[in-house]
Amino acid sequence: MLVLGIETTCDETAAAVVERLSDGSGLIRSNIVHSQTEEHAAFGGVVPEIAARAHVDLLDGIVARAMREAATGFAQLSAVAAAAGPGLIGGVIVGLTTAKAIAMVHDTPLIAVNHLEAHALTPRLTGALAFPYCLFLASGGHTQIVAVIGVGNYVRLGTTVDDAMGEAFDKVAKMLGLPYPGGPEVERSAHGGDAERFAFPRPMLGRTDANFSLSGLKTAVRNEASRLSPLEPRDIRDLCASFQAAVMDSTADRLRVGLRLFREQFGPPSALVAAGGVAANQAIRGALQEVAARAKTTLIIPPPALCTDNGAMVAWAGAERLAQGLTDTMDAPPRARWLLDAAATTPVGFSNTRAGF
Repeated sequence: MLVLGIETTCDETAAAVVERLSDGSGLIRSNIVHSQTEEHAAFGGVVPEIAARAHVDLLDGIVARAMREAATGFAQLSAVAAAAGPGLIGGVIVGLTTAKAIAMVHDTPLIAVNHLEAHALTPRLTGALAFPYCLFLASGGHTQIVAVIGVGNYVRLGTTVDDAMGEAFDKVAKMLGLPYPGGPEVERSAHGGDAERFAFPRPMLGRTDANFSLSGLKTAVRNEASRLSPLEPRDIRDLCASFQAAVMDSTADRLRVGLRLFREQFGPPSALVAAGGVAANQAIRGALQEVAARAKTTLIIPPPALCTDNGAMVAWAGAERLAQGLTDTMDAPPRARWLLDAAATTPVGFSNTRAGF
């Protein structure tokens, strides 16, 4: 089973070809990702219109390269999969429309993939992993704890009530004058900082639900930065280290609650899985290791290149869905918002425009 996957939900233009073998394992035949960091750096964040235009300019060439490196032709594909949301709607339209065109021309099944499902199923591409497992998804647009019961069967155990984790890292970086993209810069600065200099809050600590909140922590960093202005290099390092330590403590507490809720509803998970760009942060990985060890479960984190947005995860989700006989029609819509768990409810107090994420 060969599936072409296309990812254009944010600022990565990506395409990949993945093979699903007869034993259910996966093989990445090609995985091409173009990051638009340079295009957005001057603005300190992703500009949707610029991202969409870049996808239009780049995607055809990236698809051609993915097919060439996979040494296959469109006639050999079992399906074409595209991330149909959630994400920046202009980019989603570009990727989904391209996938539909390829599917129509070559009479190939189309699979409209939920971007979150692609992250959720990635660890099954990189190694044998049985259902059910507990997923911690943390990126610029998403922060969720999800019970992955099976393909197409997900239960959200916790989510953010305001900022996503990666979004909070990026905003802290911007207020401290660090370059874009901000998340890796905050981690880099934190290495040489004093994590105990600032007593930042640990949001939601001790609550019985598994939800996250990061806006108050972000505000606390801004208040300290304003008080110290103008900032010295040591101040920036200490602010980053103290902020990151607060995120680690809060994440560990929220995951302990999430794993408890998982066990109460579904029994022991086969693993704790982390995905999304924030999972590449080494300090947070350390916190996840400690949580998994205390819970006596295995921690699985895909390689960094598969944690951030890429075409291979979309192709694999398409292959997993195709193996279940799940395909889509040509009227499959692009979605700016698309809940992974259709039965999920919005947490009390949630007002962020990312509600559908």
